[in-house]
Amino acid sequence: MSLDTERQIMETIQMISEDKLDVRTVTMGLSLLDCADSDVQRACARIEDRIVKAASRLVATAGEVSREFGVPIINKRISVTPITLVAAACRTSDPLPFAQALDRAGKAVGVDFVGGYSALVEAGATHSDLALIDSIPEALASTDIVCSSVNIGSTRTGINMSAARRMGQVVVDTAQATAAADGIGAAKLVVFANAVGDNPFMAGAFHGVSQPDTVISVGISGPGVVQRALQTVRGRPFEECAEAIKNSAFKITRMGQLVGQTVAQRLSVPFGIVDLSLAPTAEVGDSVAAILEEMGVSAVGAPGTTAALFLLNDAVKKGGLMACSMVGGLSGSFIPVSEDINMIHGVQRGSITMAKLEAMTAICSVGLDMIAIPGDTTPATITGLIADEAAIGTASGKTTAVRVIPVPGKGVGDSANFGGLLGWAPVMEVSQFSSADFAARGGRIPAPVHSFRN
Repeated sequence: MSLDTERQIMETIQMISEDKLDVRTVTMGLSLLDCADSDVQRACARIEDRIVKAASRLVATAGEVSREFGVPIINKRISVTPITLVAAACRTSDPLPFAQALDRAGKAVGVDFVGGYSALVEAGATHSDLALIDSIPEALASTDIVCSSVNIGSTRTGINMSAARRMGQVVVDTAQATAAADGIGAAKLVVFANAVGDNPFMAGAFHGVSQPDTVISVGISGPGVVQRALQTVRGRPFEECAEAIKNSAFKITRMGQLVGQTVAQRLSVPFGIVDLSLAPTAEVGDSVAAILEEMGVSAVGAPGTTAALFLLNDAVKKGGLMACSMVGGLSGSFIPVSEDINMIHGVQRGSITMAKLEAMTAICSVGLDMIAIPGDTTPATITGLIADEAAIGTASGKTTAVRVIPVPGKGVGDSANFGGLLGWAPVMEVSQFSSADFAARGGRIPAPVHSFRN
């Protein structure tokens, strides 16, 4: 064994044991297009059969690889073809059985989440799309591990404001339907612009129609590794910060690629992508916000935060792309409030506000994420938040999203606890000025001029 190899092994051991490095998710993507049937019950039976057969060894295999390599794999997940595409063949106005079939199948194979109770309506909605959207509150209240997403905008098509208005109401209704658990249903619901079909992270994962029948992708997470690397260049110029982050991202991505390819090989399915997103948790030492503070801002949200986030995102991508040619998904730095302890502290001290979060989302992955807001927030206000994020995404050509939770019965100063990786969050203040007339217009905001590239 060479000294260089030995040094790299020791570095990896340190990253895992001290810096909370992990593979956040191994996600199996499954096409359900061949499960479509004119009869709802037959279609649901085919879906359950497809998932159980394809993913029966997913959890066990991921566990084996985790133990052999000594690398924690936190979640095992499944993403499926957007259900509206499958349910359309049934011409049903009640797609709820599909959500329940996904829940049963996911539990049968032991995964943590199933994503894909989804609709893609950026250019307009079909009958099947509208039926699924209207069913989301009941679907997420009556299942445990199903996640839902709706794409309402893209750079190519513009923003479907009628769908955005509908989703403002759906977010409120979903939170109310799960009021006993602080509105956790809304934590499993994402509204996108420029959604991608190879995203392994929940709650927005779905299996794109251009993907193969079955594929394994991984999402990595190593905020603590990057923070430690920056500590070695404390006070030095930003070029040195960028180099330290790139070197760390290279190592993290190599590890994620090795895990993903090994799992895929043992399951005899293609390997998809490594998602380079730095995904934090609410544990100390596993925070994206702490990385930004290490760069010199006294508290996340202070002036300079967005610039620090820009450097971080760019350097992570540069380092990751050198380590793996199969990079995809969202690949950026997540700033979910409830899942990042330093973000939580930023809200508590007042350095993080909704306005600052919106500015940061012009840079990061993926948008206004896991934010607890007052339970009496109106659907029109949420529609406005969705539209603003979609505008950032469509104008810049990046993926943006909104995952806010109007916590029933709670207001600013209270907190909501979602448990597990979803964490907890102080309820944040939103604007008290009305967006009702804006939301009521409906229709579509046209695509930006640079969308026309043919």
